[in-house]
Amino acid sequence: MRKILQKFIAFSWMFCSLQASAQIFTTTANGLVKFKEQALVASSSQQQLNEAATTIQVDSKLRFQTMEGFGYALTGGSAQLIDQLAPAQQKAILKEIFGKGPKDLGVSYIRISMGASDLDAHVFSYNDLPKGATDSALTNFSLSEDTLHLIPILKKALAIQPGLKIMASPWSPPVWMKSNNGSMGGSLLKKYYASYAQYFLKYIKAMKAKGISISSITMQNEPEHGGNNPSLLMNSEEQKEFLRDYLGPIFKKEKIKSEIVLFDHNADHPNYPINILDDAKAKSYAAATAFHLYLGKEDALSEVHQKHPDKKIYFTEQWTGAKGSFDGDLIWHLEHIVIGTIQNWSSLVLEWNLAANAKFEPHTPMGCTECKGAFTIQDQAINRNVSYYIIGQISKYIQPGAIRIQSSVNNESIKTVAFALPNGKKGLLVLNTSVEKEINLKEGLHQYHFTMPAQSASTIIW
Repeated sequence: MRKILQKFIAFSWMFCSLQASAQIFTTTANGLVKFKEQALVASSSQQQLNEAATTIQVDSKLRFQTMEGFGYALTGGSAQLIDQLAPAQQKAILKEIFGKGPKDLGVSYIRISMGASDLDAHVFSYNDLPKGATDSALTNFSLSEDTLHLIPILKKALAIQPGLKIMASPWSPPVWMKSNNGSMGGSLLKKYYASYAQYFLKYIKAMKAKGISISSITMQNEPEHGGNNPSLLMNSEEQKEFLRDYLGPIFKKEKIKSEIVLFDHNADHPNYPINILDDAKAKSYAAATAFHLYLGKEDALSEVHQKHPDKKIYFTEQWTGAKGSFDGDLIWHLEHIVIGTIQNWSSLVLEWNLAANAKFEPHTPMGCTECKGAFTIQDQAINRNVSYYIIGQISKYIQPGAIRIQSSVNNESIKTVAFALPNGKKGLLVLNTSVEKEINLKEGLHQYHFTMPAQSASTIIW
């Protein structure tokens, strides 16, 4: 009787395994295939897989960080371009970006600027004054510039995706708070540290009054780069003091729930956030460290995680530019920005930026003149660029709340990251940086075999 039962269980397992299926979504670097969907039928454990194929092994028992989301910077310029579209087009593109349907990107996290970024039409802050004037009490604080385009677009995005998370980052404080009294470079004068902390507080409360909750803030975009317009130089000691003695305490006192995020700059200087986190009081106010990858390597993110594993890692900016190519950018960004940063503990991946016109505008004087954006919006024409597919390859299929799980591969030209999804399924993003490959995917009792085109990315859900 026991033997009969064992045979029945084995037969039942084989039958279920053969009926199990996965969905695979593929994009090729030559641009001929974009999010192509196919079904995969599982192989049984008795079925011999191609031993010469590359094997990806997924282990869902080994779990790491929980993913917060994927998306873009919604700059003032992006909001302006979207806001100028005809109502039907605007509704359609916002649904495409923030919706959760099969043809939507499913963007779940965006980054906006506090005041102008370099991809606004002009420089502004929320407290601009005549030259020589000051306003420590911030009586002239106003979100008026953001009410023109950004806030209306944010409200429409939130109506589509109420769970959308928003990160806010300043490019510069009001110039009267700065050592050089100018929009580019300079430092925050210590006599205005308290006023600037109030500036953040006023911003979060004013946005809340508009129906917009700010999930997280960084204290300064690219604090080691003073050549952008606008920009501010803020070294790690200055950021530590500002956080520890001013911003952190006022957030705590006012019960502000927005996360405070450190650094927001390149991976070549992991010691910047480590220096801040080594201060126990400053660390108590910090939730995460944010990185860009214009310099350095993504393994620097793991260096910060290893020193302070109780604090999250975010990846918040990388641009695709006018001189880049679809194939080169797709492969490099998926390898380093998406897979690479997640494998090094990032729980957030954001690209820069959502939209620009055909001349890579709007931008400030001295702002980025080659930032392409996920969309090119020229008058009423809309084109989708490589960043659309870079983020889409993960945002469409891997939801916030997914947990990174272990994945390993026996081929250096194949890059992977795997997830346990909130709905109980598993997800795997695979990048093939070389020629066509035969792939065996193994996870527990599941086995799948598929072919990856040369220079391609596939997301598998099972």
